[in-house]
Amino acid sequence: MKYIVDIAGKRIEVALDGDQVSVDGGASETARLSELEGTPVRLVTIGDAVHRVMARRDGQRGSYSLRIDGRRFAVEALDERTRAIRDMSAAAAGPAGPTPVKAPMPGLMVRINVKAGDEVTAGQAVAAMEAMKMENELRAPAAGRVKAVHAAVGQAVEKGALLVEFE
Repeated sequence: MKYIVDIAGKRIEVALDGDQVSVDGGASETARLSELEGTPVRLVTIGDAVHRVMARRDGQRGSYSLRIDGRRFAVEALDERTRAIRDMSAAAAGPAGPTPVKAPMPGLMVRINVKAGDEVTAGQAVAAMEAMKMENELRAPAAGRVKAVHAAVGQAVEKGALLVEFE
């Protein structure tokens, strides 16, 4: 089974065949997934590398919020057919404009790294918020120019609050 995975503005192809996995047509490696009982943590072993992963569904089908080895990623993973259908639908809908950065959960803003007019690259850290005693870095979904910053350091924000808007 092939999956198309979008992460930090980059699209990769992941092929699964039993316990074998390959990325972007590269060499196949053995992969395993195991649970840490009583926790939401999964251990993902690929070849000799072991990663601690926590996954949470995030909105629409195929969207997940992953915490891998302590780093947070917004990921969309879809099978080839669903990805093709979604791409055709998006092409027919036309451009919707840049996706703003919104608060993924309620928290306290601890850092704002950009101001209106700044150029950003895909995946660049634009802000950081503290939630549940953890600092979460929020990144630009794509390259662009900051149109407005709607949050300030020390401000408490609710889930879904608009933080940074792009042109």
